[in-house]
Amino acid sequence: MSITTMQFVILGVAAFALSGLLTGPVRALAIKLSVMDLPNMERKTQTEPVPYLGGVAIACSIISITYAAIFYSDNTKTTFPLVTYALLPAAVLGLMGLIDDLRGLPPLPRLVVQTVVAIVVALFMLHRNIDAMPLGNHFLNDLINIVWIVAICNSINFFDNLDGGAAGSVAVSTLGIALIAANQGQELVTALSVVTCGATVGFLLWNKSPAKIYMGDAGALFLGVLVAVLTIRLDPGISPQINSLAILPMLLAVPILDTCIAVFSRLRRGISPLTGGKDHLSHRLMRKGLSKRNTAYCLWAMQASFVALALIVYKWTSSLGTPMIALAGAYWLGAFVWFWRIPSSD
Repeated sequence: MSITTMQFVILGVAAFALSGLLTGPVRALAIKLSVMDLPNMERKTQTEPVPYLGGVAIACSIISITYAAIFYSDNTKTTFPLVTYALLPAAVLGLMGLIDDLRGLPPLPRLVVQTVVAIVVALFMLHRNIDAMPLGNHFLNDLINIVWIVAICNSINFFDNLDGGAAGSVAVSTLGIALIAANQGQELVTALSVVTCGATVGFLLWNKSPAKIYMGDAGALFLGVLVAVLTIRLDPGISPQINSLAILPMLLAVPILDTCIAVFSRLRRGISPLTGGKDHLSHRLMRKGLSKRNTAYCLWAMQASFVALALIVYKWTSSLGTPMIALAGAYWLGAFVWFWRIPSSD
C-alpha cells in the first residue's frame, strides 16, 4: 500500500467536511433530546445551555472516513485489523462517554473501564509487536502503555473545559503526529492522524467561542484513547532512544500540563482530583483578563510551540535534540509555575 500526499489531503478534507456537516444535525438532536450542558454549577463558564453530543459527530466522521478509505484501498486484510486496534477501544470509551453525557456515571466506574480498555489495548499491541516504547522489559512496556493510555484519555477529557480548547489542541497534536509519521513511512498512523485532525477542525467550526455545541465525554474520551494509541504507534526512529520517547509527551504537552495543574491544586486543597472545578489552564488565563476566544488561541499557540519543538527534535536530533528537549522541559516547568501562581478559584 502506498498513499500519496494528495490522498492524505483528500482524507483530511473529507473528514473536515463530514464532521462539519454532521455536527449540525447532531446538535439539533441533542436539543430535541434535551442533552444540554446547563450553567447550573459554579464551575460552568457559559451563561446559556449548550448541547452536548458533538463527540458523536467527531467519532462517526473519523470511523466512516477511515473505513471507507480502507475498503477503497487494495490492502483491506492488512489495514483493517491494524486500524481497528486503534478505533475499537476509542469507540468503546466513546460509548461510555456517551452514556455519561446522557445519564451521568460516577468517576470510579469510568476509571475502571478506562483501565480495563487500556490493559486490553496494551497487551494486544504488545503481542502484535507494535509496541513503541521498547524498554527491554515486556512487563514495564505494558505498564507504561497502560498508564499512558489512561493518563492521556483523562487529560483530553479534563482539557475539554473551554470553547474550542480541546478540539483545537488535538488538531495541532495530530498534525504533528502526522508530519512525523509521514516522514517515517508510517502510512496508517499518518492517515488516521490526518483524519482525526480534519474531523476536529470540522467540529471546531461549531465549537469555537461562542460554542454552539460541546463534544462532551463521548468526544473527549474517544479522542483521548485515539491520540494515546497514535502516539504509542508512532515511531520517530531517532537516536538516542530517549529522544524518540521525549517527543511523545511534547506532542501532548499542554493537555498534560492542564491535568497536572488541576490535579495537584485539588490535592493541595484537600479535595478529590476527580472533582470538577474552575482550576484549569483556561480558567486561570481568564482570571488574567483574557476572553474565552483569546484563551483558546493562547492554548493552541502553546500546544503548537511544543509540537514545533518536537519536530525540531525529530528533524535535527543529532545537533539540536538534547538542547530542544531541555528547552521544552524548562518551558513546561516554567509554564507550570506561572499557572500555579494564578488563584485556583475566583
